Formats: sequence, structure tokens, C-alpha cells
Amino acid sequence: MNDYYSDKLSAERLKRVYEIAPPRVQQYFEAEINHVLKNIHSGDMVLDLGCGYGRIFPLLAERAKTIVGIDTSLSSLLMGKEMCSDISNCNFLQMNAIRLAFRNNLFDVVVCIQNGISAFHVDQKELIKESIRVTKPGGKILFSSYSEKFWNHRLEWFRLQSVAGLLGEIDYEKTRDGVIVCKDRFTATTVSPDQFLSLASELNVEVKITVVDESSVFCEMRKI
Repeated sequence: MNDYYSDKLSAERLKRVYEIAPPRVQQYFEAEINHVLKNIHSGDMVLDLGCGYGRIFPLLAERAKTIVGIDTSLSSLLMGKEMCSDISNCNFLQMNAIRLAFRNNLFDVVVCIQNGISAFHVDQKELIKESIRVTKPGGKILFSSYSEKFWNHRLEWFRLQSVAGLLGEIDYEKTRDGVIVCKDRFTATTVSPDQFLSLASELNVEVKITVVDESSVFCEMRKI
């Protein structure tokens, strides 16, 4: 499963995932990035976990001083470098989000949106801890997942991806309670507000849960 986005859903195929998204899902994309932008200031150094081909980089680059995006898919990163070649403050690196090759206390803001915390299929607590490690004291860490109210829109978007051959056929008998299961073994889970609070408990952060656009649940952490 860790290789799904690298092997089957990267670069042009990943770009197609966003192109076929219906209007309500497009609204969700816009609401998420607008919420992230509110938390970024000029002079900030921002890390984007699971950046893919840098879909949100042009908007982030207008707000922040430096953007660093990491992903495991080399093809997506190469595509992103080409697409963002005229944006001087964007950087793409191949890296695993749970083993970041950065020193402690480096970034002002760390971002992992659009349910990346589930899509990476890694230990979620360790992912959050690693994100906190590379964030400066007083800096922000933003993770997002899907709101329960967005389920039908999310499922329809995944259905369209399946029809387009980007994902396997959806197994509707196993798809429920925030979890989408495809017959090619692809699985997309969700992190609830209570689960976010549990994951962030006992860590060196102040935590706030924010629901955006009735589509996203943000776990907003400030490093103490």
C-alpha cells in the first residue's frame, strides 16, 4: 500500500484525480488551501508533507518565504519541478514523511492536508511526532482529514476515479464508516476529531480542532 501513490497514482495520473473532481470537491480543495494560507505569513518556511506534483505550491509560494515539499513518488516530484520551474522559492525532495532528513526546529509551518495522515499508511502518532520535531517552538502543524458530512461527496469522487481507471473498483460491501475499500486492495481511511485529539495527546503541542466548509477536519497544533 505504501507504493500505491508512487507506482499507480503519481504524476499525470495524480493530476487527473484532481481534474475530474466534481464541483463540491473542488470547493473542498479551495476551502482547505484557504484555511492553510490563513496560517502562513511572509517570512515563513513551510514544509508540505506528501506534496505530490506541487498542486498547492503556487498559492503557498505567494504567501511564504520558502516552500519545501516532500513525497515518495519521484515521478510526481519531477513533474512538480517542471511545473513550478518559474517559482524560485519552491523546493521538491524525495523523502519519507516519517523519517524526515531535516534538523530539529527548522520550519515555521508544517502542512499535511487532504487526509495525508491516512493516505501515507504509516504510524500516525510517529508521523505527528516527526512533524513536531522539525517545527520551530511556536510554529504550527496542520493536519486535515474528512468531515463525516462530506462522506457522500467523497465517495462520489472516488467512484469517478474508479470509473476513470485511476483506482480499482470500489468494494461497496466493505466501504462504510469513513473507509473506502477498492478491490485492488487500495484503502482510504479517515481520522475523526477524537482520534486527532488522541494522537496529539501527551505531545509538546497545544491542539485545536477546526471544521472547515463541512468537508475538512483540521487538527491544528502549536509547538510549545
